[in-house]
Parts: sequence; structure tokens; C-alpha cells
Amino acid sequence: MTPQCDVLAVSATLCLLTLLCSHGAPVSPTGSHLMLCQSHTRCGDKFYDPQQHCCYDDAVVPLGRTRKCGNCTFRVCFEQCCPWSLRPQEAFVVKVKGQKCALAPSLDDRVCSSVSWQRTR
Repeated sequence: MTPQCDVLAVSATLCLLTLLCSHGAPVSPTGSHLMLCQSHTRCGDKFYDPQQHCCYDDAVVPLGRTRKCGNCTFRVCFEQCCPWSLRPQEAFVVKVKGQKCALAPSLDDRVCSSVSWQRTR
């Protein structure tokens, strides 16, 4: 190459590097998580990290979220509230998520009275 081409190539490289470096290094937003190698799942149209959240009633909720089930509370990510009729009055049973509500209560289930049952969001 001729000396004039070398100077032009070096000048172009320096201009390009100056332009790239003047914008600084890319910075991720505060509180963001690198999700490339972590497992993630969808809840409707949103992605979430199953180690921190679950999908409940089409919403992403924290793993510790609880709801009322009769006079009991249940963890919505791990348990479910099932209606159950033991006597003429209605009652509810908290079962492990994934178990069928129609199954008879087991030793692991909690029977809850219907006092002040309401579903809250």
C-alpha cells in the first residue's frame, strides 16, 4: 500500500473508534436481570422468571402471594382453594396445586370453614 492509503486507513479507523467510544459502553437499566441463560415462562403475553413469580389467574404474581380460602389462607403459586361440602354448610379445602379438587381430603390438605370466604384480587 502507498503511504497515503495507510494514513487514510489509520485516520478512518481512529474516527470510527472515536465515534463508537464517545457514546460510552452500553449500560443495562437499573433492576434488570440477564434472562438469556435463565429459564422463563409466559403468562399471557408476559414473560416471567419462575424462580421469583408464577402465573395465577392470568397475572404474574410473586411466589409468596396468598389469598383467602374460607377462614384459611393459601399460597397461590403452590396451593389451590377447593369448594368442599362436609355438612349442610359449605366448607373449603386447601390442596396442593395440581391435585384434583374432587379427590377426598388427605392428611396434607387443610379444611377451612366458609366463614368470610371471598376471592380477592
